[in-house]
Amino acid sequence: MIPIKPVGPASSTIGGAARAAHAYLKSGTLNLTSLPPLSLYVHFPWCVRKCPYCDFNSHEAQGDFPEEAYLTALRADLESALPLIWGRKIYTIFIGGGTPSLLSAAGIDRLLSDLRSLLPLDGNAEITMEANPGTFEAEKFKAYRTSGINRLSIGIQSFNPQHLQVLGRIHDGDQARRAVEIAQANFDNFNLDLMYALPSQTLQEARMDVSTAIGFAPPHLSLYHLTLEPNTYFAKYPPIVPDDDASAEIQDMIESLTHAAGYGHYEVSAYAQAGKQARHNLNYWQFGD
Repeated sequence: MIPIKPVGPASSTIGGAARAAHAYLKSGTLNLTSLPPLSLYVHFPWCVRKCPYCDFNSHEAQGDFPEEAYLTALRADLESALPLIWGRKIYTIFIGGGTPSLLSAAGIDRLLSDLRSLLPLDGNAEITMEANPGTFEAEKFKAYRTSGINRLSIGIQSFNPQHLQVLGRIHDGDQARRAVEIAQANFDNFNLDLMYALPSQTLQEARMDVSTAIGFAPPHLSLYHLTLEPNTYFAKYPPIVPDDDASAEIQDMIESLTHAAGYGHYEVSAYAQAGKQARHNLNYWQFGD
């Protein structure tokens, strides 16, 4: 089990960075007429299985995870950081992981209630949660929507069962499609994550993945080139992946298909229909807080 304890401002990396930024602004070095938009990232550190390419702070849940203790620690951590942002409105929230969709419907409701009670949220705040197809239950996702989640980011990665197996995913192609259908039924705004340049992936296989995703007409697509990150299983046992020329052909295909379908390429791995750019993404790219 992962030990959980609140982190006070004195030892918090995020708190230290925020204090440094606050001091920098007060020094008059920057002549800003107003502070940039403020976004909140909430990290959920558990998953069902650690993927061989993943270098995020995520850990396999050995049976049940301590949901109540985790949510209590999150609230305490946020309370300790509040003096750094007094009076500032939150415009976007992103709940990432790990696999946040392992949280119960009651857990998400508690988390969002705590955030609303502690923070002034913009009335049109974008609230995104990452979700993996192997965790989709229609009733649970209806409850997420009722609690206030208004955008999903679904970790499809591929619709090809062989590639999903190599990537260590817990879902198959049918479960991926079912997850998208549940998202469509409950959310106006959602994103599909796909990866390309996968082990032994051909150009035609990559085209099929992207075409299948576009066929669902998601408002947003995130298309990531697989990278073999240090300290991962793939780094220790590297698979055979497409070479640079083959990867470039896949990327050219992606540009062609997404453009033809009306998706704008607005940052390195993100494609969106008009007006459907992820506001949380944009706040990173436009130097928000």
